[in-house]
Amino acid sequence: MPEFASPTTIAAPAFVLAVIWEWWAVKTGRAGGRYETKDAIASMSMGIGNLVVNTITGAIALWMMMLAWPYRIVENPVTLWSFLILFVAYDLVYYWKHRLAHRMRWFWMEHVTHHSSTHYNLTTALRQPWFGPFTGLILLGLPLVLIGFHPLFIFFAGGLNLLYQFWIHTEAIGKMPRWFEAVMNTPSHHRVHHATNPRYLDANYAGVFIVWDKLFGSFVEEREDDRPNYGIVKPLGSYNPVRIAFHEFGGLMSDCRRDGLRPDRWIRRAFNPPGWSPDGQHNRSEDIRAAWAEAQQARPQTQQD
Repeated sequence: MPEFASPTTIAAPAFVLAVIWEWWAVKTGRAGGRYETKDAIASMSMGIGNLVVNTITGAIALWMMMLAWPYRIVENPVTLWSFLILFVAYDLVYYWKHRLAHRMRWFWMEHVTHHSSTHYNLTTALRQPWFGPFTGLILLGLPLVLIGFHPLFIFFAGGLNLLYQFWIHTEAIGKMPRWFEAVMNTPSHHRVHHATNPRYLDANYAGVFIVWDKLFGSFVEEREDDRPNYGIVKPLGSYNPVRIAFHEFGGLMSDCRRDGLRPDRWIRRAFNPPGWSPDGQHNRSEDIRAAWAEAQQARPQTQQD
């Protein structure tokens, strides 16, 4: 198996230059968007921390994926065609990993880090979690190993997938050409994903190809009459990187502690969506959307009254 360089590590200088350019363009009025110094610094700090954690835990992540390698059905050689197949297959796996990260609180406690900024610019792409492989979400990539793609090859494809997603974290780009918007993930599609507007909650999970959302019913178009508001439903209100990284883990532990010695509730809290409550007083994304839709339906009648 050939050695693969880390695409994100190689691209790090380009990331920095792109952030500097966008920051300058936004501040001088040459591009749309917003920058807040404290928020941007917090996001970049999260990116540095993520790089450190992943460097330290990389061997563990590889070991977890290598567990399945002896059980592979076939073995795919490293060629251009096998890479193209892997890149598409990885993006499909990424879609489901990403969707699960929003729909299961155990995984959301890691992923929430990326959504915690109330701004949407290139530094937001760098706001990455510090959990490494410890939530176990990485194991959803095991089917790719079983069908013959070496874990190092998979990590390379994953790095390119993440590299693609960097540029879509911006308000400086409006809509791309229609054919591109139809197939690929774009800034417009991903702004929806980061929005807290009820219309947009838990939508557009794609990494590279937006077709997965259209195929699996999670696609929502960005609308001019409902501009995205960014962040999380319960705003964090902190620029402390440690709090950004672990606040939801602390929240889950606090909820379990209040439950007392009830392992059944702990499990349900971990495996149900964020906002689920054992007393039935849920505040999940579907509950927020339903309340919003009901209010929208009632509004014309109220206006008539």
